[in-house]
Amino acid sequence: MSGKRDLKELERRRLRAAELLRGGMAQAEVARACAVSRNAVSLWAKALAQGGKPALRSKALGRPARLSPAQCSQLIRALKRGALAAGHATELWSLGRVGKLIERCFGPRYSATQVWRILGKLGWSCQRPGARAIERDERAIRRWKQQRWPALKKTPPKSAA
Repeated sequence: MSGKRDLKELERRRLRAAELLRGGMAQAEVARACAVSRNAVSLWAKALAQGGKPALRSKALGRPARLSPAQCSQLIRALKRGALAAGHATELWSLGRVGKLIERCFGPRYSATQVWRILGKLGWSCQRPGARAIERDERAIRRWKQQRWPALKKTPPKSAA
């Protein structure tokens, strides 16, 4: 397993252990069969006895989201309407602006880092316009790079062999 835990695989392991325990297998044998510690199997057996199989199912990790799916949809619509429609002087959305929009519309205040994560989960990414002149002539640039630049480029002197 690398980096992130595979929660589904861990749940499958616990449920397999539950089946083996219910089948009468000893905890030590279940631990070997599932490649886990005896302590883990002991905790699973206790959870199984108290709450059945549902007690072994995966639970959501981390804090619950403060924005509901409906609020996320509203946020996307507000972002698509543009920053001007939200009362800003330019059409540029910054993390600070999006954070203020979320706070104004839904209440919770988020840091710029958390706003970045929310936008990422919604499929939005950083889009910065390229700073290129409208008059830019790509063919002239290509010609300069191929013909003039090699003549200007310094080359190391040839050593006497």
